[in-house]
Amino acid sequence: MRALTLILMLGVAASGCTKTMIPNTEVEDTTDTRKVISFCEEYRHAMEDRNVGKLVAMVSPQYHSRQVGSHDYVDYDRMKLSLTDELTKTNAIRYEIKYQKVIFSEDNHVRVNYRYAASWKAKHADGTEDWEHRVNDNQLDLVPEGEGYKIIAGM
Repeated sequence: MRALTLILMLGVAASGCTKTMIPNTEVEDTTDTRKVISFCEEYRHAMEDRNVGKLVAMVSPQYHSRQVGSHDYVDYDRMKLSLTDELTKTNAIRYEIKYQKVIFSEDNHVRVNYRYAASWKAKHADGTEDWEHRVNDNQLDLVPEGEGYKIIAGM
């Protein structure tokens, strides 16, 4: 009987130490992480809606990024042009995100690690269309602005 009581007590104590995760993520559920994930979900929906205006409004004018495996540097103006060009060549987008980690760093940035699965219906110059797919890991780099965030790298 003592052993059973001890096991039950340890089980209750252990369950009190578990972290609650935001549903469908690997991210601990706190007020701060929920706010970040909510912002990222706005970004995901704007991508699916191909809403260039909303996407550009979510980006910091100090945006800078370097694509993996490339020496091309992308600043805010180039990102706007590229985003507009790519989204006008696309008829539909499905963009799924699995959030893995939210990192609040000492440099006042918030880094969001995630895996995405993107599918889009691309229009080609010859008038044909086809679905393209990509699955990859990525990191959005956010900076606080007002009550929210702006994307400074990683789109």
